[in-house]
Amino acid sequence: MRIGSLEFDERPVFLAPMEDVSDPPFRLLCRRFGADMVYTEFISSGGLVHNAPDSIKKLDFSEEERPVGIQIFGGDIDQVKKAVRMVDSAKPDIIDINFGCPTKKIICQGAGAGILKDLDKMQALTEAVVSAASRPVTVKTRLGWNEESIKILEVAKMLQDSGIQALAVHARTRAQMYKGEAQWSWLRKLKQDSNIQIPVIGNGDASSPDRVKAMFDETGVDAVMIGRGAIGNPWIFRDAKALMENGELPPPASWEERVSVAAQHLELKCEWLGERRGVLEMRKMYSGYFKGFRGSRRFRSLLMEKNSLSTVMEALMNFQQTDPDPRVSVPKVVSGAT
Repeated sequence: MRIGSLEFDERPVFLAPMEDVSDPPFRLLCRRFGADMVYTEFISSGGLVHNAPDSIKKLDFSEEERPVGIQIFGGDIDQVKKAVRMVDSAKPDIIDINFGCPTKKIICQGAGAGILKDLDKMQALTEAVVSAASRPVTVKTRLGWNEESIKILEVAKMLQDSGIQALAVHARTRAQMYKGEAQWSWLRKLKQDSNIQIPVIGNGDASSPDRVKAMFDETGVDAVMIGRGAIGNPWIFRDAKALMENGELPPPASWEERVSVAAQHLELKCEWLGERRGVLEMRKMYSGYFKGFRGSRRFRSLLMEKNSLSTVMEALMNFQQTDPDPRVSVPKVVSGAT
């Protein structure tokens, strides 16, 4: 599979752009555990153009994260073009356009999934980004605004003709938000459409290694993008690849390994954001790291009481409850799961 000059092995697995999650520390860990490409959390084009500190900060990435895509959103075409030049100067491997975020605050700007109600504007904005960028442009979108307006086959062809070099599709409509089942049948239709020549990246309900494998097997997508299943669980990339290559899952990460990786994550957060903010923002990750272990609720409560790097690290290293919950088992591969 190729995106521009980037070449990937068969069945690559990507980290999805997720607000307040896919920051440099987490992206780096996911790359270390096997993610083939990572994306930044989405960045406001308006924030970039007006030099908002938080938006500028989101352009940060390290060489170890490559290949990395920077994702932007915005509803003002002229503003987006200016922002693209700023993103381009940061030298990512890919520039990605967010046409899929379903939240009201983004849709009200005529951005994210809101643009699915105005396909002419989607085309014009895409062409503007492609013309302003010196590196490959990709898009992440949804099936449609609602069930009655699904036009993903036509949209894919239009975006391809506008110059994008890969398309990621969250197989839900905006109306579904994150509820119900992702409609993988549309991913299969995209891959079966001879008019669609660019890579198709599947997203939605690929939340475990067996589900990643099932998405590849059932839809034929060129890559799978993992979102919520990676939160606090960077091992999902390693495990999904092992399952697809060998038919078996590696032993699950032990308590000790989880503590070690969570500690690394915390240190990286504090290096990037400063100690105070890093400690606070790390709190949302602990649930994923320690889910399923005895005492995990008590452990998370203890960690969230601490307000400095040293006290959190002390709690991480000295907590004594290490036995995993016997109810937790390695997921079985379910053939033909949807």
